[in-house]
Amino acid sequence: MTTETPRRPTALDAVAEGHLERTLRLQPALALSLGAADVADGLGDRSPDGLAAVADVARATLRAVDATPVADDVDRVTAAALRERLGLEVALHDAGETVGDLNVIASPLQDVRMVFDLLPTATAVDWADVTARLAAVPAAVGGYVESLRAAAAAGRVAPVRQVEACARQAAAHAAADGFFATFAAGRGEAAEGAAREAAAAYDALAQVLRTELLPLAPAADAVGPERYRLLSEHHVGARVDLAETYAWGLEEVARLRAEMAGVAAEITGSRDVAAATAALDADPAHRIEGAEAFRAWMQQRSDETVAALAGTHFDIPEQIRTLECRIAPTTDGGVYYTGPSEDFRRPGRMWWAVPAGQTVFSTWQEATTVHHEGVPGHHLQIGQTAVRSEVLNRWRRSQASLVSGHCEGWALYAERLMQSLGHLRTPGEVLGMLDGQLLRAGRVVLDIGIHCGFDAPAEAGGGPWTYASAWAYLGSVSSWHPDQLRFELDRYLGWPGQAPSYKVGERLWTSVRAQVEAAEGAAFDAVAFHRRALDLGSVSLDVLRSALLPG
Repeated sequence: MTTETPRRPTALDAVAEGHLERTLRLQPALALSLGAADVADGLGDRSPDGLAAVADVARATLRAVDATPVADDVDRVTAAALRERLGLEVALHDAGETVGDLNVIASPLQDVRMVFDLLPTATAVDWADVTARLAAVPAAVGGYVESLRAAAAAGRVAPVRQVEACARQAAAHAAADGFFATFAAGRGEAAEGAAREAAAAYDALAQVLRTELLPLAPAADAVGPERYRLLSEHHVGARVDLAETYAWGLEEVARLRAEMAGVAAEITGSRDVAAATAALDADPAHRIEGAEAFRAWMQQRSDETVAALAGTHFDIPEQIRTLECRIAPTTDGGVYYTGPSEDFRRPGRMWWAVPAGQTVFSTWQEATTVHHEGVPGHHLQIGQTAVRSEVLNRWRRSQASLVSGHCEGWALYAERLMQSLGHLRTPGEVLGMLDGQLLRAGRVVLDIGIHCGFDAPAEAGGGPWTYASAWAYLGSVSSWHPDQLRFELDRYLGWPGQAPSYKVGERLWTSVRAQVEAAEGAAFDAVAFHRRALDLGSVSLDVLRSALLPG
């Protein structure tokens, strides 16, 4: 996998690339997010028929994979990755999980709007395309409403908390000072008119959520163990023993708390973590005022990290040595990464959706976030794969095949790695990394416990989880801003199985490395391991293990 000699494309590569091309034609919003060329018109059909068409493409590709010979080791990974990802996509569709999908972070409500964060807007030609995409919003939202109604007719409606929060999101985007109005302001009547129609579509969506879905929405947040197993496998990229993983999550929380107490003692002389965080927050050396100043700090930290790691601990290709740090146009508290376009003209970007009213930022807490979202986290992981056109087919290089457990697990692994390499510069930055790790361990407990019905730990009151006990427990495993934590909890409740994929993914990444290191003994080289592993692309963690440990 590490050879630089161009590889002759195989019949299976053609199957994979054909699958991606057919999928992107059906899902132009996905194509736009990837920065693909020759994107189809519109934003895609999110109606039941449109979603069924996407699933049918996956079924046809699976049949083609079974009928196509495997030519080499690269093909073996491609075949395994296609079977795993597309098999789960079909299973999710057949289980009704894709029709009427609604949650606060990763459903069509958010996806349609987020497309506009990535479209170029520098020229009149750019704005002609943007205007056409804005004009396509009503159809995309209309198809989504069809799916919401179809799911409701089949007895599947998102919980009350998700419906209420999503209605607020939709209404906020539709407001006179909302996203669409401000995005197109001053760009001419065509763009402003299309934006008004887009806003009207989101306002209609908010009304559907409030008047049609909310009366049908269940009060219970939990999806139950049967649904959760499938969702967990999809997000993690491996089947895990949920009871064992829940118990491990509790142990990991305890272990991290002890580690944090030790670092707190380095900062203040006391093992009181709260006192240490208060001291760090009060220290002007760790405080930045203003979102733009904070963005500039993120950019500087990212640039310094790339310069320090390139050619030493990691092979960072020239095409991805630029990472843009941006303040997102939304205020939900999320932090996320978007990859480079396929031609690398649009660079990878780290986005921070600063909560409304937050003006002070603590750098001791966020240094590790720059490494998680940037280098050596998501940006290196996704960007390194994207440049491997001499070996990997387009589907393998594309973010369309991303597996959360692989991607987020690597990012947490990368945070720990930066500590071991000495790139967390102060005990405060180490404490910030551990604070993030503690939250990720805590949400293994929260997510699995709530959705699978395991008893809450004694510190959360024991017995069945409630929203109140979950909120109290979340506050005990993180010092994040309350607005961020409120969004986080709603996210776990509405996107089952995804939040644990970070820490569970890190656990599996660490396990794979340990197995490779044991097998190779004195010949093991960490730089070579990282290159070899990332060159596989974002495959499931089961596929990763089998590819790195054949036999």
